[in-house]
Amino acid sequence: MTNLKNFEVWFVTGSQHLYGEETLKKVAEHSQIIAQFLNADSRIPVTIVFKPTVKSPEEIYNICSEANTTKNCIGIIAWMHTFSPAKMWIGGLKILQKPLCHLHTQFNSDIPWNDIDMDFMNLNQSAHGDREFGFIMSRMRLRRKVIVGFWQDAKVLESINVWARAAAGWNDWQGARFVRFGDNMRFVAVTDGDKVEAEMKFGYSVNTHGIGDLVKVINEVTDADTDKLIQEYQDSYQLHDSLNKGNEKHQSLLDAARIELGLKYFLEQGNFKGFTDTFEDLHGMTQLPGIGTQRLMAAGYGFGAEGDWKTAALVRAMKVMGSGLKGGNSFMEDYTYHFNPDNEMVLGSHMLEICPSIADGKPSCEIHPLGIGGKADPVRLVFNVSGGEALNASVVDMGNRFRLLVNEVEAVTPVHDLPKLPVARVLWKPKPDMATGCAAWILAGGAHHTCFSQNLTAEHLEDFADMAGIECLLISEQTNIRDFKNELRWNDLATR
Repeated sequence: MTNLKNFEVWFVTGSQHLYGEETLKKVAEHSQIIAQFLNADSRIPVTIVFKPTVKSPEEIYNICSEANTTKNCIGIIAWMHTFSPAKMWIGGLKILQKPLCHLHTQFNSDIPWNDIDMDFMNLNQSAHGDREFGFIMSRMRLRRKVIVGFWQDAKVLESINVWARAAAGWNDWQGARFVRFGDNMRFVAVTDGDKVEAEMKFGYSVNTHGIGDLVKVINEVTDADTDKLIQEYQDSYQLHDSLNKGNEKHQSLLDAARIELGLKYFLEQGNFKGFTDTFEDLHGMTQLPGIGTQRLMAAGYGFGAEGDWKTAALVRAMKVMGSGLKGGNSFMEDYTYHFNPDNEMVLGSHMLEICPSIADGKPSCEIHPLGIGGKADPVRLVFNVSGGEALNASVVDMGNRFRLLVNEVEAVTPVHDLPKLPVARVLWKPKPDMATGCAAWILAGGAHHTCFSQNLTAEHLEDFADMAGIECLLISEQTNIRDFKNELRWNDLATR
């Protein structure tokens, strides 16, 4: 799990020399108090770093330049305690490459009715200082997060928390490497896309290695390492009896463990943050990676099946965003429907690769036939997923732009056993309802592969999309098809 406290968000306050040294001392004092409070609050997952007040174009440019080149700085929170003439900000904002949160607050929560005078007014004028700052960003067409409210309020702190998590996910993509073992599943459209454009837009690279490169590493895994991992399987999961030592399928468990270790070593050696595979290219492998893929996802790696590199990258980013939060994030696929008019639901699953971070209870380690791939029966973890608020998210390549699509859902605890379905699975009800949610998803060109999240909200992903500079469409309780179709048309016109 990523420790988000290793990341810094700089707290930068704007003012000017007009008000004199005494006022500027107070500005710095107040700013430091706010920064220290935010840094100490348990609701803020990153380290908040106080920076001296910026009062000139040169100081603003320098702090933005420094933020760009400081590796563990993932963004800036900016606040105008006084009036900060916005033309001073143009040079700095033009070069700033890190996410920006505009905190529209003031040091005092209430107006001191009996004592307020012009000195107080000159010092505490965020109400119009932040409007000046806001104008120049709007004039420059800059995307940013705007948070309004008193800096100690719970809603303000939660919004900063959400934005900081999105910034951590965005930072993780910069320079990230994802590997594809084999190519895209043949003839499939939505999982393919422009990897060159993605690297320019998102900052991560996607490159392919032949399956033989991976098999070579798998074949070098030692018996000692394999036996150690088998013991971990036995300690962590309910092991199907046929997989135990001395029983008929134990060799399959050994093969699965070697595949997991080979994958892990390959990813570590190549500094990869995620991977894809495809059942259409398994030359030299005994079985399709099942339990290995599941456990690597649980360790924080991104994954996409059938060559789906966009979903692999999204899974990784959402895992970083959700670090330390209860619940998990997993590769997912809309698989089949329950069209009972009194209880319409989607069954989400995949052949093998659902992350146990979303499991309800202790997973069962099992082996069953797989009708595709032409290899030996693969070992996998089987489990149900608990109910509760959740979402599905998908990145698709629309040709002239990338689109992030988010559907809020209500996960449903299974009310029936599924004794013949040997895979991990989750049930959910799309919002606002089955017909509207599914129709909107299809109208938007949403993929069948997604990242299913138990611990992130639409706000996390909307902030993330703003940082990436891409379109974000939300399907929620308020969605209706007529307005959604109009939003699609407007967005299409806006991006032509």
